[in-house]
Amino acid sequence: MHVNSEKSGCAGLSPAEIQEIQAEIKHYADKAAVAIEALKIVQKHRRWVSDASMSAIAELLDISLEQLEAVATFYNLIYRRPVGEIVIHICNSVSCWMLGSEQLSERLCQHLQVELGEMSADGKYTLLPIVCLGACDHAPVVMLGNELLLDMTADAVHEILGR
Repeated sequence: MHVNSEKSGCAGLSPAEIQEIQAEIKHYADKAAVAIEALKIVQKHRRWVSDASMSAIAELLDISLEQLEAVATFYNLIYRRPVGEIVIHICNSVSCWMLGSEQLSERLCQHLQVELGEMSADGKYTLLPIVCLGACDHAPVVMLGNELLLDMTADAVHEILGR
């Protein structure tokens, strides 16, 4: 449950989110340094960061909404719209593309019945392209939730989604 009342201390954040963010603030001389951690905390609770949450975080950290938005849009693992329970990132860097990420992506889209950037009808998966997952020597690479899957093939799609 997310509390959006004045009692929460910061409309748009739950008491648990506020408590976790305030615990992070104690580790830094400047509240603004907590921006990415605050975004991650809210995302941990909600799976994404809404406009209302962004405003509340900016207020809590005493920074402008524009400053926080710059941080949120720089990090491609902060989601600014709802995502499924499991986010699948498919690397589309040159190395992955050369070794079959396009076919892998097509198979994932077909299997999940979505286009890149969409959430499956059941709300379980969101399929997102990502510039690089940093494992070019094991291309193509997919990140399933927090798990990095190396040397992927289109034939492995059914197996990875069956986990």
